[in-house]
Amino acid sequence: MAPNTPTAIDAARREQLEKLWLQLDLTPPLPLKGRELAQLNEALTHTSSGLHPHHEQLEFLGDAVLRLAATEFIASIYPQLPVGDRSSLRAQLVSDQWLAQLGETIGIEHWWRIGATASGDVAAHATLRAELSEALIGAIYAIGGLQPVQAWLTPYWQQTSAAVLADPHRGNSKSALQEWSQSQAQGLPAYDTREISRRHGDPRRFHCRVSLPDLLAEGWGGSRRQAEQEAARNALQHLQERPKGNTAPH
Repeated sequence: MAPNTPTAIDAARREQLEKLWLQLDLTPPLPLKGRELAQLNEALTHTSSGLHPHHEQLEFLGDAVLRLAATEFIASIYPQLPVGDRSSLRAQLVSDQWLAQLGETIGIEHWWRIGATASGDVAAHATLRAELSEALIGAIYAIGGLQPVQAWLTPYWQQTSAAVLADPHRGNSKSALQEWSQSQAQGLPAYDTREISRRHGDPRRFHCRVSLPDLLAEGWGGSRRQAEQEAARNALQHLQERPKGNTAPH
């Protein structure tokens, strides 16, 4: 097959995609005909498969659509939320981690097409779920516009938002730890982050140690940011567990 020749959608693949379409239960219901079927198949075909067309263009579109839909969701559901808190919340709602969780929830691995190497690299599957979930968002937008994207994602966002807003640190433990350390005249937290694994998608790829004059904690993550946030979160937890005589952030 020539590199740019579109991969044919056989009857078995069509049936598979139709099942996913029904599972998504989009509102309003959208047709799944030739054009729509092709876009859905494209969104779920990863570059690692060697098939064409693949997910990259729809992932690029999905990135922009996701941010816009999340912005409108926050404005609609939390109109009184300050701009700073809106920005922090949106960062959680469009993160790679959130997208990977979305992909896991809908069982996107049952529908994706990935290469043999990617299939065998289990540590990379979270990254694949995030990429293809974003491409799927792009495909849904291309088929039906913003409304079905918002209708589909809103129930998931409501759960995430409730958890984030219940967290006094709004999911940004580094900022909370810095505020505490400066209020206690302890200076800025020092982060020592190192790459332990070179496997893309490994949830323990990076290790971080955060230190203050009288505090030390560590964390792991698939990225430097995740490892540092985890270390800061653990540091805050240590502070909460200290005797009441010591001041800790709330």
